[in-house]
Amino acid sequence: MMKYADLIEQNIEELATLDSLDAGKLFSSGKTLEIPGAARYLRYYAGAADKIHGEVLKMSRPLQAYTLLEPIGVVGHIIPWNYPSSLFFIKTSPALAVGCTMVVKPAEQTPLSALFYAHLAKLAGIPDGVLNVVTGFGPTAGAAISSHVDIDMVSFTGSTEVGREIMKAAALSNLKPVALELGGKSPILIFDDADVDMASDLALQGFCTNKGEVCSAGTRLYVQEGIYDAFVKKLVEKAKAWIVGDPFDPQVRHGPQVDKAQFEKILSYIEHGKREGATLLTGGKPIGNKGYYIEPTIFTDVKEDMLIVKDEIFGPVVALMKFKTVEEAIQRANDTRYGLSAGIVTKDLNVANTVSRSIRAGTVWINCYLAMDRDCPFESVLSVCTSHAKFSGHPKEREHIKRPEYML
Repeated sequence: MMKYADLIEQNIEELATLDSLDAGKLFSSGKTLEIPGAARYLRYYAGAADKIHGEVLKMSRPLQAYTLLEPIGVVGHIIPWNYPSSLFFIKTSPALAVGCTMVVKPAEQTPLSALFYAHLAKLAGIPDGVLNVVTGFGPTAGAAISSHVDIDMVSFTGSTEVGREIMKAAALSNLKPVALELGGKSPILIFDDADVDMASDLALQGFCTNKGEVCSAGTRLYVQEGIYDAFVKKLVEKAKAWIVGDPFDPQVRHGPQVDKAQFEKILSYIEHGKREGATLLTGGKPIGNKGYYIEPTIFTDVKEDMLIVKDEIFGPVVALMKFKTVEEAIQRANDTRYGLSAGIVTKDLNVANTVSRSIRAGTVWINCYLAMDRDCPFESVLSVCTSHAKFSGHPKEREHIKRPEYML
């Protein structure tokens, strides 16, 4: 695994290029963040490989008993197209460390880096048959993984609709366990005491990072009435200055949407928002006549029952709303069928504690957003951050890292 990580670092530029060509991801971000991060995941779990222990149990009768943690067997990994490198190794690294074999199906939109990672795995000395990459479409290759009786577990990241189908297939085949990380419509709550400049930066990054193709994107933005007008002015100003274009240009902040279908889906939601009566503050249009580029789009005067507030759009579109009280903010943040992530921006520790404990979300970021770390499970722990995104996870939740889901 350490040699595998070395090989990834030796091929960073090629891997970042493949993800940019396949998914429209920023080359600079892939080269400096996502691909190096993939290598770090490998090294992290390589270090955990010889630290997996059972427990000796204290029995009430004169018996000796102990537990063992053993590989669950063959794991099927179904990977989405928005983070093809990060999610490849978030899934495969712990499975490799505990001794599982696996079948990896990358998204049909982004197969190239996965195939290259399979090549590097062979060069690193991972035995044939341990890490297998099978390209294909969801209804065929993905369905086969979900329903095959010789696959012992499925790990899937993607849409809620497909996640339901995978659970059904797993239940109807061999009752294999399923690990799902699905859609989101995450709220960011910005309170009156927040620094408007910092808060508007977080909000813009929250819905525009990776061109909005992020499951935990902050696409419902609630701002307390005392700073609402100043915040709106600042956010619109920054959105208009956000550079969209060629993902190989180092000045660009986000590239094209992944494909024509996603591009058209986002534009259809924008048109629906207009028809429902929301006010378009900025954006809302394609950029140029070639490629799938969309401007950062901000709606206001929206209602909770509008589709642009209810549905996951998976693009650079945000619904901006005003609130008065802490209680109102909590109620509106929880008025969703999703529960993936949330953000809070405040200088008041009491507000931060109250709201973070009241929002039903797997991850709550305070004074930061999209802050990730290998030592903190994604979507299952409160992350308390400074504005510089330094944070620490809840120590009890770190058992998820020490005991990977791929083990019994």
